Amino acid sequence: MRAVTDEADGQLFTLEVTASLGVAARLLRPPEARACYVLAHGAGAGMDHPSMRALAGGLATHGVATLRYQFPYMQRGSRRPDPPQLCHATVRAAVAAVARLAADLPCIAGGRSFGGRMTSQAQALEPLPGVRGLAFLGFPLHPAGQPGQSRAAHLADVHVPLLFLQGSNDALAEPALLRALVGRLGESATLSLMEDADHSFHVRKKSGRSDADVRSAMLQSLVQWLDRLL
Repeated sequence: MRAVTDEADGQLFTLEVTASLGVAARLLRPPEARACYVLAHGAGAGMDHPSMRALAGGLATHGVATLRYQFPYMQRGSRRPDPPQLCHATVRAAVAAVARLAADLPCIAGGRSFGGRMTSQAQALEPLPGVRGLAFLGFPLHPAGQPGQSRAAHLADVHVPLLFLQGSNDALAEPALLRALVGRLGESATLSLMEDADHSFHVRKKSGRSDADVRSAMLQSLVQWLDRLL
């Protein structure tokens, strides 16, 4: 595993998914880190998208390390996501990398939209070793304009604490359906709604808030949940 370190963005290395398939990954570990978040990207933007870099940098200021990584389709430059089995294998490889590179840190996993859902599917099929909880940054509960909850059926088989960080104007997660889901999941699930934010956590100018304000609130909610978890 050859690594290159950038102080602002972390250690860049190749994550081996299989013997013949590797993807790029970054471990950003701040001084005095107290936990590590295995942070998967969404369907349309990779690990180095400005929003992902901002999340990782923001978490670092709160003493939380992150391991970001590419899914193979993103590594290839394709817009078509990989089959779930390959995504699950990539999630597992990323969690295993944290066990090697930051074995002293408690671990949570999850990520943006598609990446968070692939992580929870992997956890439901077989628990991810050492992962204490899952944090979703915009869980894609249903396609836009097609309210439903079938995408969340697997969460009944996840037996670690769950955090849903969601925009109240998210077209992929109708708030009433999301609240009902969290209610069914019980005490293990926590919902934190970002007022007026959409699926990408953007807010309208008339809201009086900025995207940076929303990101700050998200980070605060995630860190508070993490501290309770630990």
